[in-house]
Amino acid sequence: MSDQPSCTGPDDPCVLALPPVEFAFPGPLRDQLVAAILDGAKTSTTALVACYEHEGEPLPLAGERSAVLDSHGRRVAVIETTDVRVVPLAEVDLQHALDEGEGCTGVAEWRTAHERFWSSPEMLDALDDPGFTVDDSTPVVLQRFRLVADLR
Repeated sequence: MSDQPSCTGPDDPCVLALPPVEFAFPGPLRDQLVAAILDGAKTSTTALVACYEHEGEPLPLAGERSAVLDSHGRRVAVIETTDVRVVPLAEVDLQHALDEGEGCTGVAEWRTAHERFWSSPEMLDALDDPGFTVDDSTPVVLQRFRLVADLR
């Protein structure tokens, strides 16, 4: 049994006190990822260590809860981080790729999709680095989480 209060809706003080978490940028990809979280298909995510460093944010920790934002900035879910690992991009395993819930059936397909996102104009702008690239040694954050509350 968790010692944290249950969260019953997007305006619940419990939810408003949680740090927000955004998956991708607002638009179709975020909508797809949020839907996958809400239907239970997405239980992992991958981020660049470079993003955390650029934003000056700490890496997520197991046990932390966050409020998932949709493309309109609404808090639609609460997730709890269950595991965090930092590995070189080349070490992302099949189970992690599958658990991202994006429909990829293998690590190569997963990596292609992520490299496309990480090299997108939006990401390069967010990193303030138009020349940013990834390779096998690029450190990535592998985060596993569970859905705690669907706030729709």
